[in-house]
Amino acid sequence: MCLAVPMKLIEITSQGTGKVDSGGVKTDVSLMMIPHARVGDYIIIHAGFGIEVLDAAEAEIRLDLFRELAAVTAGLEES
Repeated sequence: MCLAVPMKLIEITSQGTGKVDSGGVKTDVSLMMIPHARVGDYIIIHAGFGIEVLDAAEAEIRLDLFRELAAVTAGLEES
């Protein structure tokens, strides 16, 4: 199973790649499948490729769910 976390697009290069950020973790990704993505957009990344552009509200909903999951998981590890 693969979980795709929304990441914020913070930079676009002339080679069709971009730099994304999620909680301070930054990585380079291909934007070839989402050429309409713009700096500031939240995008879904899979295997190094941007595959979907999300609006900010949907991205926050998904990020909140991941935060809840992380909190529950941390609680289970402490038990």
